[in-house]
Amino acid sequence: MANVRDLKKDINFVLGDIIEAVYVWEYNNTDKGTKESEAIISEAIATFDELIAKVNAKNVEDNKAHFKSIRQELETKGRELIEKINKLG
Repeated sequence: MANVRDLKKDINFVLGDIIEAVYVWEYNNTDKGTKESEAIISEAIATFDELIAKVNAKNVEDNKAHFKSIRQELETKGRELIEKINKLG
């Protein structure tokens, strides 16, 4: 089950890097409010919880397709979050 372990690591790294990027933005922009950036962090945490729950689901018929869809969702949500970070201003 190395695939599951790698997928969990990817989820952790991608969303962790996004949260770190938000913290860096907040540090560099102390004169601006943090309401939007905190919302991005909350969304990243919620996405993490959602994806990990999907990875840990035991009642899956086709594991390969299931994990592929989770990877695609991670990529999609990750890009959305990165776009939101880029729009912070």
